[in-house]
Amino acid sequence: MDTGCLSSMNITGASQARPFAGQLPQRCFASTHHSSFAVKNLVLRNKGRRSHRRHAALQVVCKDFPRPPLESTINYLEAGQLSSFFRNSERPSKPLQVVIAGAGLAGLSTAKYLADAGHKPILLEARDVLGGKVAAWKDEDGDWYETGLHIFFGAYPNIQNLFGELGIEDRLQWKEHSMIFAMPNKPGEFSRFDFPETLPAPLNGIWAILRNNEMLTWPEKVKFAIGLLPAMVGGQPYVEAQDGLTVSKWMKKQGVPDRVNDEVFIAMSKALNFINPDELSMQCILIALNRFLQEKHGSKMAFLDGSPPERLCMPIVDHIRSRGGEVRLNSRIKKIELNPDGTVKHFALSDGTQITGDAYVCATPVDIFKLLVPQEWSEITYFKKLEKLVGVPVINVHIWFDRKLKNSYDHLLFSRSSLLSVYADMSVTCKEYYDPNRSMLELVFAPADEWIGRSDTEIIEATMEELAKLFPDEIAADQSKAKILKYHVVKTPRSVYKTVPNCEPCRPLQRSPIEGFYLAGDYTKQKYLASMEGAVLSGKLCAQSIVQDYSRLALRSQKSLQSEEVPVPS
Repeated sequence: MDTGCLSSMNITGASQARPFAGQLPQRCFASTHHSSFAVKNLVLRNKGRRSHRRHAALQVVCKDFPRPPLESTINYLEAGQLSSFFRNSERPSKPLQVVIAGAGLAGLSTAKYLADAGHKPILLEARDVLGGKVAAWKDEDGDWYETGLHIFFGAYPNIQNLFGELGIEDRLQWKEHSMIFAMPNKPGEFSRFDFPETLPAPLNGIWAILRNNEMLTWPEKVKFAIGLLPAMVGGQPYVEAQDGLTVSKWMKKQGVPDRVNDEVFIAMSKALNFINPDELSMQCILIALNRFLQEKHGSKMAFLDGSPPERLCMPIVDHIRSRGGEVRLNSRIKKIELNPDGTVKHFALSDGTQITGDAYVCATPVDIFKLLVPQEWSEITYFKKLEKLVGVPVINVHIWFDRKLKNSYDHLLFSRSSLLSVYADMSVTCKEYYDPNRSMLELVFAPADEWIGRSDTEIIEATMEELAKLFPDEIAADQSKAKILKYHVVKTPRSVYKTVPNCEPCRPLQRSPIEGFYLAGDYTKQKYLASMEGAVLSGKLCAQSIVQDYSRLALRSQKSLQSEEVPVPS
């Protein structure tokens, strides 16, 4: 939805990809297939189509909406103030060399803001691709496929500031302010929540809910509102106190009708954390509702106009390098070597290289970091509590069809399927994938626990059965209607941390109890939980901790240097 990993990408086919399923903590793997009946003609079609799409890539081909005025919101201003902390901090007399493992959004953010403060980050990425959980790859036809369907919300103030700081705000394709849900009981039909631009928050959200009479009845809306009253009155302390309850248990406690769960919360839970309401902590839902209802444009969505590594990560890398920092791919961390006092001596890479610095950051996913934790640290409470934080599996599916599907929108769609979470016709929503003649659906397959080890063929067959319900006039499970030209399946056995009850106390601060060692990642302590915004904010907080510790780190580095220079008596 962010950090480096200990796995490599496999795009050679299901027969080779499948063995990766049990090799945790593999971050993700993928396979690509052309439908056998279409391969012969596909090559020529793709060649012509790719040429057309590349010429049209810079044209506005989607019905995008103006960027919302976010600059005056409190959260945006606070995020901007944190960014200015780095630009305005006193320039170091001797810049710190900070070694960072993992070039997902958390690691990139850490490095970017350290460079802004005048320090020298050395960012190490295990794979040959940037982005971590927002990584993407190009296939032989020149088409991108990604680890996830990434949406940028108005309620992501640090992300929005980052785009502004890099001068790439125009790369976000904003959509109309709506949330659109498929209707399982009415195949092919959708129900909308439209947020009026003329009303402030939270009235625009309340209006959107009241105007929708297809998903919830008026009595259900009233009971739902009454159930939410304690959260409105109790504020943040109440929200934090609900971490011990699942969504389902909270609903039962508050007397909220079961249909609210069926109609709304299942879709929300799967979109937020790829799991169902009977597992998800209610705190996660309340935080999202708070952001969406308290900020006028909080729930407004944007798509990136191309692949995240190319359109977001590379500008960050260019920024880092322009300020003297380094970014190295294919640099896998094998071991964290320690000094006699338990502090970090260096990062040992799998190729035998040793990377030393004045400070060290691990910005990998939590599951990978847990494997790297030195034995000497394992009983320290700070690290021991991480055992409860476990990544959730997720599968991202891309299907190219032989025709343009009509029953879709230029927007993110909530499938409300038992197997699928959200989806979008990327040939409509994103400039990079624009095609006037054929659709490419990108879908999030979740929950994925029971499917992560299954074959791509099984996953595609199951996906097509669900799509037949969403596109009853255009798609049939047996492909007697729209036919598959090709598909990609990207499996991430350990994605964002699973936000189950009682995880909040286990999330670590960015500054560890080990002097000179820090953590970054959406699983670390920050208010946006498991998300791209959380990853970027964690990186800023990590960089802030290092800048604040400059004097101590510089002194420690100086003493270490002096001790190395002391002559040994003969």
